[in-house]
Amino acid sequence: MRILVVEDEPKVAAFIKQGLEESGYDVLSAYDGVMGKRLALQEPVDLVLLDVVMPLMSGVEVCRAIRQGGGRMPILILTALGTTEDKVNGLDAGADDYLVKPFEFKELLARVRSLTRRNTLLHEHAERLAYHGLELDLAKKEAVREGKRISLTAKEFALLEYLMRHADRVHSRAQLCEHVWDIDFDTGTNVVDAYIKLVRKKVDKYFEPKLIHTRVGMGYILTAQP
Repeated sequence: MRILVVEDEPKVAAFIKQGLEESGYDVLSAYDGVMGKRLALQEPVDLVLLDVVMPLMSGVEVCRAIRQGGGRMPILILTALGTTEDKVNGLDAGADDYLVKPFEFKELLARVRSLTRRNTLLHEHAERLAYHGLELDLAKKEAVREGKRISLTAKEFALLEYLMRHADRVHSRAQLCEHVWDIDFDTGTNVVDAYIKLVRKKVDKYFEPKLIHTRVGMGYILTAQP
């Protein structure tokens, strides 16, 4: 389970990071709003812990940008601003929960467990994924686009499922190797590129809009926005 901590106060960020890692979580850190937004939309992240008052972009602005960019992971806002209006602003921007500083770490950990458990259950019980006319039946392992069945191998299906679960986010070749093939990325292999080409041909060749795109120098993204 990977958590992104967006916090500009070094001591607070270090305290949260250490506690989460000791509790078994993988932690990414960002120290301003722009970096936090970029990591949330480009890295596979299961939860975002987001401070409100930060340089470059406020936490509320980052939260809104993550949602507008397609990020669907739970977002927990951490802030010293504890008025009802502040809470409403954060929740209206797309946050799932709100924790006022100072807080006990055990309370933060309880909120994290609750949000990640809820998100995991939603994914585990979802039997169908849909995105702009493309549908995956996870129980039957079938793909359909605009009513036409698409024949996929097991690995092609796994790759497309991962891209759809994380739609509108760029994934590097290394990330795809890790999450779809469960191997470390070898710069000498073109297995990811080869499979992307196969899946793109089946999913996009005869349909509009094109969904699988290359981001030069970054990786691949499934999105309806070219």
